[in-house]
Amino acid sequence: MWIDILIALAVALVVSLFLAILLALVSKFFAVEENQTAKTIRACLPGINCGACGYKGCDDYAAALAEGKAKPNLCVPGAESVANEIGEILGVEVEAPKDVVAYVHCNGTCGAVNMKAEYVGIESCKAASAIYGGPEACNFGCLGLGDCANACPADAICTQDGVARVDTRRCLGCGLCVTVCPKHIITLVPQETKVTVMCNNQDKGADARKACSNACIGCKKCEKNCPENAITVKDNLAKIDYDKCTGCGTCVESCPTGCMKHTNFPDLEKPFEPQSYE
Repeated sequence: MWIDILIALAVALVVSLFLAILLALVSKFFAVEENQTAKTIRACLPGINCGACGYKGCDDYAAALAEGKAKPNLCVPGAESVANEIGEILGVEVEAPKDVVAYVHCNGTCGAVNMKAEYVGIESCKAASAIYGGPEACNFGCLGLGDCANACPADAICTQDGVARVDTRRCLGCGLCVTVCPKHIITLVPQETKVTVMCNNQDKGADARKACSNACIGCKKCEKNCPENAITVKDNLAKIDYDKCTGCGTCVESCPTGCMKHTNFPDLEKPFEPQSYE
């Protein structure tokens, strides 16, 4: 009996040893050689895996860069510093990406927006939006339940007076909040932006105003008064061409509902300054 047990143990030991040697040989002869350039590039990327570069994550972007299949200035969160590091690694000149920040195009605060129902359910904008567009009379506004805040890797978003707001001192410009917002009211705007439209309502003027007292009514006063022809009203909503806008503020002064706003997005390289929505 003991002999049978010892024989079984010996056989198991021999088989285990054989398999271990076999695995070692396979791993050596069939190993995929690691791309050292990709590894070096990956080390300088922020590791947020936001997808703003157009790739699934930092690993895929680093691999594409090492293979010469991607531009070196696509990392929005990394901005100029990361772009320069990648340029040094690849030995190429790099045009620094423009600094962008997330902006919530809604001013439907608790005192301004009317309600059509009471929502009781999961604390999620996506869930609330699935029920007849949400509880607010404005079907285009912020629901304030924090999907964007939960997605933000920099803890740069919070809800104030029922509307999401972005702390641009912390914002990385990764765009994850843009992706998760079911109302599509968050966009990435140039950091040097001086004027924004704080509304996303595309209903006709009277209907928009009934839903929210701060809504854009599509009156076209901003469009007519802009000296740079930087504003157009489409689908009852003002749009700004930031390549033309000089930030003169004429549109802000002419807007009857106050949805055109002066903005001050503090430069991340400068000392602390509060973001302002005048």
